[in-house]
Amino acid sequence: MEKHPLAWIGTALRWSTGLLAALALFGIMFLTLFDVLGRKFLNHSIPGALEMTEIGMVMVIFGAMPLVSWRSEHVVFDSLDPWIPSWLKGIQARLVHLVCAGAFGFMGWLLMQRAARFAEYSDITVHLQLPLSPVASLMAWLLVATAVVHAAFVLLPPQTHSHLEQMQENTP
Repeated sequence: MEKHPLAWIGTALRWSTGLLAALALFGIMFLTLFDVLGRKFLNHSIPGALEMTEIGMVMVIFGAMPLVSWRSEHVVFDSLDPWIPSWLKGIQARLVHLVCAGAFGFMGWLLMQRAARFAEYSDITVHLQLPLSPVASLMAWLLVATAVVHAAFVLLPPQTHSHLEQMQENTP
């Protein structure tokens, strides 16, 4: 099958945000395992395990969003689809992607402002004293990346979007 010109975006997202989310989930898994083993057998938990888990969850959730959006694997409300005429479905899809792009872009902008405020006030976590600004900045940039994915789907013809989904099913 011929590769679509935009196939590199799916590959780039898989190797960047997908890998970030996978490694963070793996890290949370091992942190939890060793924390539980330490509490059970040594009567001592890992200091700051909760904070590390929280930061890891941020990386899992926000890291997965651009890839989930690119693959259209998000929750879809399709109860009304049988009654929507086919000529309207393309317009509806673009409108939904436009709203999503605007919402994710706005949230990214708000988080960038919050990250700047965290940096200005030198906000840190309670136990490990880790700066909050880099975490908020990462969240903001991943939201912006998700907004860009949705904006691309506004501009792409609907058949291109479905072609990309089919192409991704055929790539390892």
